Amino acid sequence: MQPPKESFEELRQRLRQGRGLSDTGDDPVYYVVFHPKYILEVKRLMKEWKAKLELDGWKAETLSMADAVHGLFRDYIDRDDWLEDDANRQFDPESFETLKESQKSVLESEGALKNLIEEKLQSLAGQKNTVLFLTDVEALHPYLRVGVMEQQLLGKVTVPMVVLYPGTREGQTSLRFLGFYPPDGNYRSLHIGG
Repeated sequence: MQPPKESFEELRQRLRQGRGLSDTGDDPVYYVVFHPKYILEVKRLMKEWKAKLELDGWKAETLSMADAVHGLFRDYIDRDDWLEDDANRQFDPESFETLKESQKSVLESEGALKNLIEEKLQSLAGQKNTVLFLTDVEALHPYLRVGVMEQQLLGKVTVPMVVLYPGTREGQTSLRFLGFYPPDGNYRSLHIGG
């Protein structure tokens, strides 16, 4: 498995070259795939990576999935019911599944999480040499997988979008989110590392 620093150097090279013609889709979406054990290292490296991209003439923007998920949950009208229910019950796997499904519905309701990404992309539209990093993707567990949102954003990616993806590769096109989800080959993006 390629270390995150090497994957980032490959990303820099790919950004310089551009996507060109692709049989997997025209959107400039890149996944930097790294083993989940490197999650903290990748977070520490982000500042350095942004500085290196700046030296290359890029402006690097970030959108944290952890912040997005937290914001949607914080603003959810029935959030107090979640907290009260959680405080009053003993651990029961069935009630956990119910809570998880309720939280998942908040993220998917009217495309809430997808809309946040799309709004960020739209705010960057037309900004030359700008790249958007989706960080903290592990915060989507156990609710969603980022590939679902990638499909929903097809044709709406206005600047190169880099997904920092904790997982493993399976073959050329399949990814295993966090290394334990079943392999998913429905990604239209370019995979680096993993």
